[in-house]
Amino acid sequence: MASHKLGRNTEDIKRELTAVLRELKDPRVANIMLSVVRVDVSRDLSYCKVYVSAMEGLDAANTAVKALKSAAGYIRREVGSRLSLRHVPAMTFEATDSIEYSANISHILSELNIKDGEEDGEDDGSE
Repeated sequence: MASHKLGRNTEDIKRELTAVLRELKDPRVANIMLSVVRVDVSRDLSYCKVYVSAMEGLDAANTAVKALKSAAGYIRREVGSRLSLRHVPAMTFEATDSIEYSANISHILSELNIKDGEEDGEDDGSE
């Protein structure tokens, strides 16, 4: 039963973190399209590791992580005021390139679809 509660708390924290990140006024974060990719919360809800990715790439995500680390106390307070948790976890932020990676995969797949479509079109036109 505890795993359901942990999963629900993890999703709540991720949702509120996303909302708080949109409201941050730090130019290192405000000018970047950030996404909270994954949130890992410890079983006792004392620690939380937040994986953040940026559309602009890993360098932009690393810059945003520096800003988020400096604003970690503010972010923790905001999440705590929005959620009714007995203990708000201490947050650490990690940069990932998952958005850039998935955009690259999507681009490759769309190129394959275009090439397959051209070949299909040539076959239909030759008959």
